[in-house]
Amino acid sequence: MTATYTFDIFSSLDGFGSHSGDWGGYWGKQGPELLERRLSLYAGEQRMVFGATTFRENVEMLATSSEGPEVFDPWVTRMRNLPSTVVSSTLREPLDWPDATIVSGDAVDVIARLKKESDVPLRSHGSLSLNRALMAAGLVDRVQVTIFPVLTGQTGQRPIFQGAADFDLELLESRILDGHTQEIVYRPTRHA
Repeated sequence: MTATYTFDIFSSLDGFGSHSGDWGGYWGKQGPELLERRLSLYAGEQRMVFGATTFRENVEMLATSSEGPEVFDPWVTRMRNLPSTVVSSTLREPLDWPDATIVSGDAVDVIARLKKESDVPLRSHGSLSLNRALMAAGLVDRVQVTIFPVLTGQTGQRPIFQGAADFDLELLESRILDGHTQEIVYRPTRHA
């Protein structure tokens, strides 16, 4: 059996994964439905997959709190406590993460093997270049995009799909959270 792999990403309407502006986290648009939904997505057994850059950023973000990771939204704490695979040739153990393992090598080979061996679904939040490569290789089963109601034409950073291959998307799920944030889940198929 092959484990399902979900590429989970936050986005502005214009396709940026983050910003340099004064919006704040979640572009300042999180509400109780979003936070409840995020916690439910991370409640079940699964394994997180991170590229080195996103993993470093998460460790740095969580380390900036003098009160520890429990001050963050519960889904972030849950994500941090899930078993994690970090694909990296530059990071070295020990890692400041409860249950993280570094695997070096070609990301496509690493994740193809992990999909075959894992008894639980795989999920990656962020890790844009890693996930673009995995999509191109046909290893991403679901693309889950949470679109926040903002345009960040001046402050947007990290275009999510810039440089990605062309894909057809089959809509699997969609929902509106807190009356303004949309979550869309697609099955990607490489466009021939």
